[in-house]
Amino acid sequence: MKNIENFVSELLSATENAPELLLQDLCAIQQRYSYIPENAVEILASKLNLPAVQIYGVIDFYSFLHRKARGTFDILFSDNITDRMLGNQSLIDSLCEKLDIEPGTPRIDGRVTVSVTSCTGICDQGPALLVNGMTVSGLNEERISKIAELIEEDTPLSDWPASFFVVEDNIQRSDILLDDKIINGSAIESLQKNGSDALLEILEQSGLRGRGGAGFKTALKWRFCRDTDSDQHYVVCNADEGEPGTFKDRILLNSYADNVCEGMTLCAGIIGAKKGYIYLRGEYRYLLDDLEQTLQKRRDANLLGKNICGHEGFDFDIDIHLGAGAYICGEESSLIESLEGKRGIPRKRPPFPVTNGFCNQPTVVNNVETFVAAAKIAVFGADWYGSVGSSESTGTKLLSISGDCARPGIYEYPFGVSIEQVLEDCGAHDTQAVQVAGAAGSTVPAQEFHRSIAFEDLSTGGSFMIFNQQRDMLEMVQNFCHFFCHESCGFCTPCRVGGALMKDLVDKVMVGHATHNDLKEMENIGQIMQQNSHCGLGVTAPKPVLDTLEKFPQIYMQRLANRGFEPAFDLDAALEESRQITGRDDAEAHIEYEPLLNTAGQDES
Repeated sequence: MKNIENFVSELLSATENAPELLLQDLCAIQQRYSYIPENAVEILASKLNLPAVQIYGVIDFYSFLHRKARGTFDILFSDNITDRMLGNQSLIDSLCEKLDIEPGTPRIDGRVTVSVTSCTGICDQGPALLVNGMTVSGLNEERISKIAELIEEDTPLSDWPASFFVVEDNIQRSDILLDDKIINGSAIESLQKNGSDALLEILEQSGLRGRGGAGFKTALKWRFCRDTDSDQHYVVCNADEGEPGTFKDRILLNSYADNVCEGMTLCAGIIGAKKGYIYLRGEYRYLLDDLEQTLQKRRDANLLGKNICGHEGFDFDIDIHLGAGAYICGEESSLIESLEGKRGIPRKRPPFPVTNGFCNQPTVVNNVETFVAAAKIAVFGADWYGSVGSSESTGTKLLSISGDCARPGIYEYPFGVSIEQVLEDCGAHDTQAVQVAGAAGSTVPAQEFHRSIAFEDLSTGGSFMIFNQQRDMLEMVQNFCHFFCHESCGFCTPCRVGGALMKDLVDKVMVGHATHNDLKEMENIGQIMQQNSHCGLGVTAPKPVLDTLEKFPQIYMQRLANRGFEPAFDLDAALEESRQITGRDDAEAHIEYEPLLNTAGQDES
């Protein structure tokens, strides 16, 4: 325990007891010990002057933080629908069998825990898992056997085969954003040469809009922030791409990190910011060291730090803030709360981050792809960027393509490309549906494949999942419903309760006990969630159900029970444990239920 006390004390000393770095402190403790010990919480509470209950609230909010030890090897299988389509469940079962362990429960010797997590952003190279936060892709039975062997031999992660941890960029199609290179510092020089007003005008003429999916005009956001009266402004790069099926930011952070930093520095020069943050999702921990090296190289080249590029008073630096497994933190106000070391509960808006963001100061929050595009527009100009795309959606969009296709990976297209074209290019055949924009997006049936990827039609942060005719679409819906139920922050009743009810009803359909009344109830719950939820998560959470009820009604109808009503809760089954304890199994220990049968031709409503 003394070791823990020393480690936490040294950690806090390095961060000067800054309470806004609580989450980073907790991530470091979790990484060191596989959990957050009680005495570590006591030290944090004392030195940060925070109530222990607040610290425990943060621990319980994030999926990657734990109060109980997970062992020397903490393994989390990615459990997105695309991982399931690639056979992740059989691999989970295989590893658990080899290790003689139950999923979700630490082994009795305290060496290993095997569980699941949401999408890890490796959908094009899955199935995948995280081991102590590091990504292992391309799982198969041979690799699972080797992992089990390494764990049983207690082989340190540093001695595992390097090939296990290789994640390719896997760029299948590139266009102006990925092809056209800029020299480091060239966007900064363009700002110094032309001035912030001229650069904002160039960005406005280019038509650049936020690439996270919402599509807010970038120049307008930066102008709002710059013109807000304050002594401090901040730049935040949202690299928390937690939407299932999205992995485009992964390759930008891996191979275009200088461009990301260049765009952030450009923004800082325009709005007058001295400090910037990259909020890196916890699933991308494997990128952390390389990103830190990129930042240091830029400092050494005078592209970050004091008097950037020799321009007196142009001071700006970037820190990396690591997330800890919370999908909701992709929403900008939740991200800011997390950046301040708190639970990622969405803020009520207005005010918006551009006026009241990080530490209640004006803050620009943009997606990774947006900052890369802004840097290149500053160098090549508005006409270069507007030469592709449509009138309302200029430029290109990176698509993360996964699922039933021959060539999954990253595809860059000019806005306006049709779904048909994308399917042809990636080698998809016999396609039943495409899920555009992830679990929160739109389910597009075959008769709508003429539609285009554009803000004026199908807007997306980048996720593009493909399902062929052999897939059961209800499995997708069930996976997404469980995902949203797990990822709800729990703040508002419509999302917290509505999501749980929706999940239970979809599960009820899956096992063949649902009726027409249940389908109507799903529609009602979905509408309540959309109209009354506190933030966008609750608003979009019912979309997979509502979309498929409208466009794929057969996946529900073929599973309906021939009853007018059947309760979702089986009271008799719930009494089974009591029957076993008391040793009774007579008729009076059971509850009989007489289902209401439909009368032929009777309207169920």
